[in-house]
Amino acid sequence: MSKFNFNRDVMQQSNVLLEYAKNFTKDHNDAEDLLQDTLIKVYRYIDNFKEGTNLTGWIYTIMRNTFINNYRKKSIVNSVVTQKEEFTPSDLIKSSVKNNVENAFLNDDIQYALQKLPEMYYRPFVMHFEGYKYYEIAEYLQIPDGTVKTRIHMARKMLQGILKEYKVSRSA
Repeated sequence: MSKFNFNRDVMQQSNVLLEYAKNFTKDHNDAEDLLQDTLIKVYRYIDNFKEGTNLTGWIYTIMRNTFINNYRKKSIVNSVVTQKEEFTPSDLIKSSVKNNVENAFLNDDIQYALQKLPEMYYRPFVMHFEGYKYYEIAEYLQIPDGTVKTRIHMARKMLQGILKEYKVSRSA
């Protein structure tokens, strides 16, 4: 299938995809955002689509995974962010200074740790983190599913070792 035909087929389904997105989000604007995020991923991973398979099903899977990942991220943010009507100046100063400094160090350390991963572990780990299923990663990298799982597991172990200073005690 040429890219032109692929684009045409995807765009012909945009109204149906928007309705499918509304089933998840229950809000028109959020559904449009979800559709846009999905289409970006569809075009980013166009080479993963196998001609003759179900295009709609492939796109629906990407949309569902994108929604789930976005929902998880929002849940984490909402559980960490304080929900107050009014903040005192001391709340704002402590929060902004602490968060900016900690986040800067944490982001630098995470980027450093990711750069330390060998490519064979880095790519599957990042794709899994972005929400791709094991079989999708396996198809993209042209390796067995079991190898994908092993590489993601090994990447996690390596990252835990590199970032061990951030480990939170379970007894706390």
